[in-house]
Amino acid sequence: MEAIEELVLQPCTSSLYVRPFRLCYRQELKPLGRALTRLTGTYEPPESITNGTKKFWDFMRTHDSVSILIFNTSRQCFVVVKQFRPAVYMCEVERHHPEVFRDQNMESFSHLPDPLPAAVGVTYELCAGIVDKPKLSLEEIACEEILEECGYRVPVTELRRITSYRSGVGVTGSRQTLFYAEVTDQMRTGEGGGQPGEGELIEVVEVPLEDSMKFAYDETLPKTMGVIFSFMWFQNNIAPKLPKK
Repeated sequence: MEAIEELVLQPCTSSLYVRPFRLCYRQELKPLGRALTRLTGTYEPPESITNGTKKFWDFMRTHDSVSILIFNTSRQCFVVVKQFRPAVYMCEVERHHPEVFRDQNMESFSHLPDPLPAAVGVTYELCAGIVDKPKLSLEEIACEEILEECGYRVPVTELRRITSYRSGVGVTGSRQTLFYAEVTDQMRTGEGGGQPGEGELIEVVEVPLEDSMKFAYDETLPKTMGVIFSFMWFQNNIAPKLPKK
């Protein structure tokens, strides 16, 4: 999975997954100086803020998505996925070779004297997928993803909805809905790994329950915020109800 070769950086003129836009708008405080309500109280806006400020914001329109925290009760472990993420890889490239983006010299990227190993772009994530099938419910899409990525066949009725939230609010603002699913070894009917025909190459990883919080906070293991949040949710909502050893 981590043998990435023949990397070429190109302009993105069209995409099935992201669409760039710029929103121009005028923002006002009505009336200026009035205390603004907060969840925890009120505050006065700074005097330097003026009404009628014209702004613009560049953003990407992307699909909404689902993610699933999977817990295998047979072996008391979480089931997560591991895959190469080009965006993460290119962030590391920019950190080590800022000239690639600063000079917008895409040709130089293909001739870096010391290209980074693909491992710097590999992350641990929850099983997840985009919402792009209008005829299916979020739960049905989630169950499809569990089967495709991790190999477990989970009935829709066995999913528990945890919450939904906005991800990437500064760039995308898309909504992700998080589910919880308990599985057993007997429910695994395939190897998972995603759909190679769609460019997916996914490794299934098991995280023992007793090691989960150490895993969540280990910065040497790159992971999404969804992993950290969902492991914490499990500790607060599911772990106290588990049979004592």
